[in-house]
Order: sequence, then structure tokens, then C-alpha cells
Amino acid sequence: MEKSAKIYVAGHSGLVGSAIIRSLQNNGYNNIIVCSHSDLDLRNQEAVNRFFEKEHPEYVFLAAAKVGGIWANSQSPADFCYDNLLISANVVHAAYLYSVKKLLFLGSSCIYPKMAPQPIKEEYLLTGALEPTNEGYALAKISGMQLCKFYRRQYNCDFISAMPTNLYGINDNFDLNNSHVLPAMIRKFHEAKLENKPEVILWGTGKVLREFLYVDDLADALIHLMNHYSAESHINVGTGDDLSINELALIIKETVGYKGNIVYDTSKPDGTPRKLLDVSLLHSTGWHHKTSLREGIENVYSWYLKQNF
Repeated sequence: MEKSAKIYVAGHSGLVGSAIIRSLQNNGYNNIIVCSHSDLDLRNQEAVNRFFEKEHPEYVFLAAAKVGGIWANSQSPADFCYDNLLISANVVHAAYLYSVKKLLFLGSSCIYPKMAPQPIKEEYLLTGALEPTNEGYALAKISGMQLCKFYRRQYNCDFISAMPTNLYGINDNFDLNNSHVLPAMIRKFHEAKLENKPEVILWGTGKVLREFLYVDDLADALIHLMNHYSAESHINVGTGDDLSINELALIIKETVGYKGNIVYDTSKPDGTPRKLLDVSLLHSTGWHHKTSLREGIENVYSWYLKQNF
């Protein structure tokens, strides 16, 4: 991407989109266009087409999505599937119609089969059943990724897809009803500390394994891929390392300074047993993550305190 290129970041106010903007600006890209949900409903093809006709972006980062944790996904599968299908289809089609030079579509590691071999290689896509608790979201993301592949194949569009692992960072969602596990833990431990609670109750067994990537590292990877990757195959973006939910909880507990006990409610779901991405393809392009999990959690907790106190 040329430094003066006109770049549209869809979903600019979210966790990933805001990180992409920070990284673009830090790398000297200043011709960035954004549009809030109140001004542009990406579920409306006509509105999306008007926006692309007016702005004519040269590059598109498609980070807009309806997102949530296990509870939100399991309670509203139709909403998660419908909204994300429309967002993906409308933006990808408009990018084709208005001759965008390159589009990068953001997926999620939940696209892979629940029982996929570990670590998960890109070719394991569509080789088994999905995790039921987020099947609607996963199917929509798979469709968006395949759409990019088909527009590349049929129309020679330079549309690529990246599949990030579990993300966390500045501007995360800390709502206990629909946030992901890491920010939810930060809030739970912090509030328990303030209220001198003797214990913090967490869902599941604490034994499942998860990989976490600091969102600013993801943004750096996405800009790298825009400049150095072009292929039909989607590409995994992660650290290549994982840890148990209990190990994660202990790091957050220590970071927050909570002194009580951790109790697991085993009547609640664990989700997928393990989700570790194989990042060999990513590493072969010359990119590696920079932020350790402990450092990232400290950054997020510091930001959380500034926002809420």
C-alpha cells in the first residue's frame, strides 16, 4: 500500500478496527476513511454501494462484525449468522463493483472444526463439525472467507482472508453478558477485589486451552499481509502458543492483585477443548508477534482502570 493510499477500515470503532487505525497511523498511513454504524448500515447493500461510489477506497480492511462470547452466540445464533453474512457479502461485493485494489477480510479461529487436530492448519477448514455454541457466527465467517476466494477466482480480485486467534486489547468489550473470556475475567477479578469477595466464579473446568493475541500485534500483522501476501488460501494469525484457562486466570488474578479464591462452575460450557493455530504460513512471510501475554494483560488492565475510574 502506498502511504497516500485511500484506506477504508470497516468496523473502525471496535477492538480490531481501532487497532488497525492506530497501526496504520503509526506506519505513516494518514488517508484513512471511516463511517459509523449510525451513518452506514453495512447490512444494507444499496447504502454500502453508495458509500463506495462516493469514497472510492483503494484498500479495505473488513473488520466490521457482530461479535460476542459463548453466551451471546448460543442465545442469538440467527442474529450472529444473519448480520455477519450481510456485512461480508455487501462489502465484498461493493469492493468488486468499485474496483478496490485489495481487500482483507477478517475471520475467526472458530471457523475450524471443534475437534480439529492441533495445532490447526489452514487446510483443516470444512473437514468436520463446528462448535455448536458459535456455529451461526462461524458459518457466516466461513461464507465471507469463501466469498473472497470466489471473487478472486472468478473476477481476479485481490481479496485475501486472515483468521486471527482469540484477541484482546485496548477498546475491548468488558460486558459480562457478551464479552470474551479474557476481558470478562479482568472485570470479574477487579470487581471482586474492590468488593473484597472471597471467591471468583468462572465458567467451565478451567482445563481447556486457548491462544491469545494482543490486538495491536494483529493490526501490525494485517498491514504486513496487505503488503506481502496474496493468495486464495486464508492465513492464520496467532502466536503459536497456548495455555489453560486456569493458567490465564492466575495471570489475571496476579495482575489485578486479587487475593481470593478461584472457583469453577462446571455446569457451564467449556467450548472447544483446544484452539491453537498453526502459524507456519504466517511466519514464512516474515511476521512474528511482539507482545507477551503478561505484558498485554498489564496494558489492558491499565487502560481499563483509566476508562472506569
